[in-house]
Amino acid sequence: MIKKVFLDHPASVGESYSEHAVFAASVGWTMFVGSLACFVHAVVPALFQTTGSRAIKNLHERVTNSQRQESE
Repeated sequence: MIKKVFLDHPASVGESYSEHAVFAASVGWTMFVGSLACFVHAVVPALFQTTGSRAIKNLHERVTNSQRQESE
């Protein structure tokens, strides 16, 4: 059960548990910061005009690059 919960998914994407944890946490942090910027932008449109969309583009590139490396 522990293997299924903690190790199967990281192994399926070619990562160790710790590698996957670091990658997932960094994605989460980028999403969190981008989200905050979007909320501030909603109130004051002159601020963070491209921060949210830039975070989305960067995350898309990082995730699709990691998937490409895994499939090679």
